[in-house]
Amino acid sequence: MKLTAIGTAGSFPGRGALASCYLIETDEDSPTRIILDLGSGALSPLQQTVDTDRLSGIVLSHLHPDHCMDMTGLYVKHCFDPKFFNGDISDTGTIRTRTPVFAPAGAKERLMRAYYTDPGKSPVANGGDDSNFDNAFDFTDIDHGSRHQIGSLTVESFLVDHPVEAYALRITDAKGSVITYSGDSDECDNLVAAAKDADLFLCEAAFQEDRDTARGIHLTGRRAGRVAQNAEAASLVLTHIPIWTDCSIVRGEAAGEYRGPIELAKPGATWTV
Repeated sequence: MKLTAIGTAGSFPGRGALASCYLIETDEDSPTRIILDLGSGALSPLQQTVDTDRLSGIVLSHLHPDHCMDMTGLYVKHCFDPKFFNGDISDTGTIRTRTPVFAPAGAKERLMRAYYTDPGKSPVANGGDDSNFDNAFDFTDIDHGSRHQIGSLTVESFLVDHPVEAYALRITDAKGSVITYSGDSDECDNLVAAAKDADLFLCEAAFQEDRDTARGIHLTGRRAGRVAQNAEAASLVLTHIPIWTDCSIVRGEAAGEYRGPIELAKPGATWTV
């Protein structure tokens, strides 16, 4: 599997990175291509990296805007590209294959609410509501312990500690290689289980020790390192670090707990397992 970091900023698009989005591809003759999260602004660099019409699936760890809001833009691209749009708004998108989306329950309704705009005083409002995400996407709920097959990849979901329903994702390829993505989480047993013996653990570290004291929201570098060490992950990549946090401090915190190799995720960086 090849992992490409598309958007790596924490909580909102930063100055040098957009919000959360990661691409995983297999090296088979007919590759499986999935994206993990599609946060604010990430659709732009994603299109420079992969043909979004050829995605095998999209997996959303949770429904905060920095992890899912560019789904609204992808909906527009999927429906109104002249290759697919037939001019009859009642049939928008019905002539193209819908992209599978795996997400917490209520994702379709959440995204449709974000996309929908009341027509107000529009003189052509009748019949103009096109906010039907079923035209572009095929939604499947994820839950704790669920396993879904997307092409040659198996995606397992682990409920983690965050103020909204959120999942760590464990992706296994046909050869048994494992990439685990924390999504947004504080330290918890389920996160350790998700990362157990992973070849690569892509883990958020949005908080800083002795500065951010709230619990049940994000990891510090220290807690991320401790999770990676307890999970015996082979390598750790820290991500989701906001602009007000010094990456070197967070990395140093992690290094105090984790004895394996540590990297910082940057847009465009790739890893192969």
